[in-house]
Amino acid sequence: MSKLAIGPWVAAQKLPSKDLALDRQVFLERTRGRAQAPSVAGLPLIGLGGSCGKPCFALPYILVWSEANTLALETVAQNFGCFVEYGAYPHLKLRGDGQEVAAVQDWATFGTVYLRPGYEQAEELLMCLLETLQPASAG
Repeated sequence: MSKLAIGPWVAAQKLPSKDLALDRQVFLERTRGRAQAPSVAGLPLIGLGGSCGKPCFALPYILVWSEANTLALETVAQNFGCFVEYGAYPHLKLRGDGQEVAAVQDWATFGTVYLRPGYEQAEELLMCLLETLQPASAG
């Protein structure tokens, strides 16, 4: 099992304290590390979720939801002890406490996956989503 090994990078992107929310220089200092963003499972980290702060990874293909790939997503979720909650886009949440561990978005020219860095199987889940959601024509 492997959590995402990018916790320090993610932490460095977040506001260190509410007192510094208006400090432009502190913001600029935090953003300097973005040019050297890490990758996980060969996928580039392209940013953080705006409200949740989860690291976001770019899938190397366009993602269009269908009956087949949503059913496949539900199977992946079950294999990782999760269920799928369908909001604006699908979220994988742990059975039991409902903690969100991943979200998969299709609103761009490529799909994206947001992952909870502390989730014990984060990297395995990312690799499984990459393979499972790949369109048949992309393989």
